[in-house]
Parts: sequence; C-alpha cells; structure tokens
Amino acid sequence: MKIKPAGKVAILLLVAGGALGIFRWMNNSGSLGGLVPEAKSQSSMEVGKIELPSISGQAPPVPITDLTMPSTTAVKASGPKIKWLVWAWNAQMGLLFANGGKSTTEGSFQAKNGVNITFERQDDAGKMQEALVTFATSLSRGTTQPDVGTHFVTIMGDGSATFLAAVNQNLEKLGPEYRAKIIGAAGFSRGEDKFMGPATWKQSPASSKGGVVAGYLRDGDWNIAQKWLGDNQLKNNPNEKTYDPDALNWVAANDYIEAAEKYITGYTEEREVVKNGKKTGVRKKIKVDAVVTWTPGDVNIADKKGGLISIVSTKEYSAQMPCVIIGIDKWCRENRSVVENMLEGIHKGGDAVKQSADALRKAGEIATSVYGEKDASYWVRYYVGAKEKDRGGVDVELGGSAVNNLADNMYLFGCVPGSANTFGAVYTVFGDIVKNQYPEIVPSYPPVDQILDTSYLVAVAKKSNFNPEANQVKPVASSTGKPGAVIGKRNWKIEFDSGRASFSGSATQTLDALLRDLLVAGNTTVEIGGHTDSVGNSDAN
Repeated sequence: MKIKPAGKVAILLLVAGGALGIFRWMNNSGSLGGLVPEAKSQSSMEVGKIELPSISGQAPPVPITDLTMPSTTAVKASGPKIKWLVWAWNAQMGLLFANGGKSTTEGSFQAKNGVNITFERQDDAGKMQEALVTFATSLSRGTTQPDVGTHFVTIMGDGSATFLAAVNQNLEKLGPEYRAKIIGAAGFSRGEDKFMGPATWKQSPASSKGGVVAGYLRDGDWNIAQKWLGDNQLKNNPNEKTYDPDALNWVAANDYIEAAEKYITGYTEEREVVKNGKKTGVRKKIKVDAVVTWTPGDVNIADKKGGLISIVSTKEYSAQMPCVIIGIDKWCRENRSVVENMLEGIHKGGDAVKQSADALRKAGEIATSVYGEKDASYWVRYYVGAKEKDRGGVDVELGGSAVNNLADNMYLFGCVPGSANTFGAVYTVFGDIVKNQYPEIVPSYPPVDQILDTSYLVAVAKKSNFNPEANQVKPVASSTGKPGAVIGKRNWKIEFDSGRASFSGSATQTLDALLRDLLVAGNTTVEIGGHTDSVGNSDAN
C-alpha cells in the first residue's frame, strides 16, 4: 500500500500473552507515569495487523551421551577456592547441577574442569554489593586470591543497571580494572517472577489506580510492574512515603519474601495523600493489596492467604530476566582459564538439566542444601512451573524458570552474527526507568559496553566449535491459535517523511525504544494499527 503525503502514523501496540487477538483500539490520552515521554494519541482507523510468533527463547540441549550424576564427595582441587553468593532462584538449576553440591563434588562438571566453587545464599542485594567491594579491595591491596568477600554473584539481569551503578561507583575508586562486570547468564525466570494482584486489575488495568503494592524497590520484580504500567499508560508513584489515588503506590520490603509477608499479614500504614504531585493535607490509612515477588514468595501467598493472581510475569516478558553472573574484572582477566572452564561447566549443567529428569532432580537436591529450606521435589515442581488452587480455590500460576546452555548465552548477548544483544536492550530499558523515576538515587548508570565482557563466552564457543545454525534459539508459535489475554495497550507517535515511505528523523529514537520493549516482551504477540492524516490530494494519496 502507498503512504499518504505527510503521513503521520500513530501506532498502537496490543500485546497479548501467548497468542494474538483481534481488537479495535480506543483513543487514550494520559501520562505514562514518567516511564517514557508521553505520546498523545490521535483518532484512528485500523489499517491492519502484524502477527509475530510467540518466542520461547530456549535453545535445544547439546546431547550428553555419558551423563552421570555427581557424587557427594567434596572435590580436592588445587585451583582457587571460589565463593559465590546466590539468591534462592530456580533459574540457577544448571549452575547448581554443574557444581554437584553446595561445594564442588567429585564427578561434577566443575570438578572435571578443575573449578572449585562454594555457594552461599544471600537474599540481600546490598550485602552482595558489599561483598564484591570487599573482595575487590583485598585484590587491590596485592592479594591475588582473596578469601574475603565474594568472587561472583548472580542477580536479575533487568536489575543489573541499578546494582552495577551503585557497586561500580565504589569500585572505580580502586581503578577502572576493578569494575564489576557481567560475564554470562545461568538461566532465565520464565514466569517465576511476577506482579500479583486482584483479578480485576488484569481485566481492567485502570482499576489498579490507587492500588498499593509491596516489593523490593528498583529491582527485577518491581520492574515487571513498571513495564506493565508503561504498557498500559498508567502512572507510578515513586515516593513510598505518600499515597496517590491516581497511581500505583509502593510499600518497600527488604526482600521478596518480606514483600509477600506484608500482603499475607495485611500490612497497613498511614500516609499523606497527594494529587498531581501536590500534597492535599489529607491522610489515609493504606493496606497492601498486591505484591511483586518470586518463588517461594508466590507460593506462600497462594498457600497462606490467596486472593491474588498473576497480572503479568516473566512468562510474558520472557527476555526480561536473565540470571546474570557478575564478577570483578581484574580477577576474571587474571584467571581467564578458570573463568572459561567455569562457564563451560555451567553450560553443560544447563544441557544436563534440559535433557535429563535425573539431573533436574539432583539439582533440586542441591538447591535444598544451598537455599536451606523446602525439599528437592518443591524446587523441581516450581522450576517447571505449576497451576494450583490458592487458599480461596482460585487457579494461580506459580513458579517457572529455565536454564541456559552455551547457545542461549551466545544469542542472549548478541555474540552470533546477525543476532540482537537482547541483554543490552533489557539493561537499557530498565536502567532508564529507574533513572527517570529516581534521579537522585540513580542519576546515571554505566553504559552496557562498560559492564559486559563476552570474551569468555566467545572463547568457550571457539573451543567447543559452536555451530549457531545447529543450536539456534527458534521461535515457537502458539499451538492453540486462540487469543491470549491483552497485557498492554500503548500509543506511539511515529512519523514518516512527507510523501515517502521513509521515517522522519524524530522517529528513530522512538523506534529504538520500541525495539527494546518488544525484545523484553519476547513471549508475546503484537498487533499494530495506525492511520495517516488527511493532507494531500486524494488521487495522489
């Protein structure tokens, strides 16, 4: 079809989880809550749709023909003793299996590669940051193999801009070579991390106005709610000391488990009411009625109280939350062979968990030991993901994660020719959200090329003769063909040059932002509608 002269096209994205429905869109104007610059909507007519496949984002496993389970005997390795801080997170199943136990055991992939790791659970991101600084400080004082702090941490990739902005501000005082950098990813959250709220919020996002959510602020689960707000042109109140009836409000929690408990126990507090950013002089008693959390937090809510469903999660935003591995640049470079062998072991652990029920069960046993709670069957169940009835008899989706192998990482970080750096898009999208809402706390964050080192992955790929074609992460279309639930409606102003099919200069930034958003929401399909204006001769148009 021809583009009309001076064709200004307002694009609406209807994002649906799992499958694409056909919708007529209504004109909506309003603030995007500070997430992105506001785009005013225009009257329009539907001009067509683009159907995209639902992307699972999983590479096939590399077959392991001689797979055996690691022993329970501690390894006697001569290499450096690596300390690793982890959250209780099912995306680490391949990482855990590769190690054989809380500490490396004989017969494990890491033991075979001469790597010796001890995991320790740490749910507090601030303490993870402190441990990295402690380790780097000891390194800077001449200790080649520090036994204080931590060598590595694993955190949510979408929260890494905020995490690294804080930790690297301190580390750069030691010198740029002491920066904390991401060197790979152990897995993904694929539904486990979620925004849980009343069912009415999912049916009508606008009904969430004035809602109160408990969560760990400015991190991955908080990000899920922020993206949902932005996708639905709703406001967020970044001040956890006030209450805005026209926005989503927050109660800060120290971690994801406490966030769930605040809902379960019916936490309340009194706050000053604000309207359009101004104090009204009125005070209101608020109560937590929604949560952002992950397993076991989501399971605790379902078992102990119920009443909340998954509004949106990393099942729909499937590229949002890689489980990234962070270490100190100087130590990694000076111990390159150890790091490469370690990553190779993690990738093999991912392959094992992908293809073997026995390996997954073994990983569940190790998870129980590392996390210090539940049992193997619990961690396996919620790694796979389950739909269960909550305490009130309502069906709720709980858990859901995936492990990474080498191919997953090569595509995630754009190391395969022609592939997009999906992690870079995720990092930027959520880094900008936090910077825009909390400029005093996060005035800036380091660019992705300063905190990402893919050289270790590339070296492992070269060593293993990695074949991108044989290990491609392929899109998977919905098998039902039925419309999924709409999780976002949003207007964008994208202008064409007058009388041409080319975009105007101002459209480029908008399209770049749109690309990043769509990469984050990988397990969704998209409908695009738009309109031209009435400028020009009808015959020419």
